[in-house]
Amino acid sequence: MESLKNIALRLSYLGTAYHGWQRQKTEITVQETLEKALSRVCGEEISAVGCGRTDAGVHALCYCANFRTSSSIPPERLPLAVNSWLPRDISVSAAEYVDDDFNAVLSCVKKEYTYKIYNSRIKDPFYADRAYFYPMKLELEKLKSAAEKFVGTHDFAAVRSVGTEVKSTVRTVYYYDVSQSGPIFELKIAANGFLYNMVRAITGTVLYVSEGKISAEDIPALLEKGDRRLTGPTVSPEGLYMTGVWYAGRAGNLFP
Repeated sequence: MESLKNIALRLSYLGTAYHGWQRQKTEITVQETLEKALSRVCGEEISAVGCGRTDAGVHALCYCANFRTSSSIPPERLPLAVNSWLPRDISVSAAEYVDDDFNAVLSCVKKEYTYKIYNSRIKDPFYADRAYFYPMKLELEKLKSAAEKFVGTHDFAAVRSVGTEVKSTVRTVYYYDVSQSGPIFELKIAANGFLYNMVRAITGTVLYVSEGKISAEDIPALLEKGDRRLTGPTVSPEGLYMTGVWYAGRAGNLFP
């Protein structure tokens, strides 16, 4: 019997039409859609592992998945072949053979998410489902001062939704940068891992600071208390993008 090859993919997708990454019984997901396309190309049933469980409506500019196959199709031919079977809102841009023990989620060293906010009194239809429409005026310096309070190693139980059980709610945030270009604000955060809805809850808390409901100086104490009811709301998913993943070894070549 021919040994199975382990292949990693770099892909991107608009999440608007999908109920998140993870395969579900009754909803259309990115994982199911990708697996169907891979199965057609490889001529066998394919099961893919994704680097994160993005929620319904969340996008990915940069995402990693891996799968095992006995197919002899070379990785450099996979993107064009698979894309011919994928809808236009999902695209595979690169593929690479990886070690047998590689796993897209377990082997990931660091992830980055970016939350986009369209800040204007008047909505823009071209940002519908692509950015969070926020009509109240935002102050860049207030957002920056709030964001920096999340950097470092903390218990992030105060900014997560109850979901998948985890051994620990402690994570390390490497940076949390806020920038503005016209009406678009981008909040870019990287960590060694994220809890369920953590980025969206942190964003809601940062917006609370801009609204004057809490101060940036309150955030360390709120994290220490660990009470989800005291921090900001979980903002909507359409502004959230996975924008970076980091790996050692061959998979790292896919994400320069």
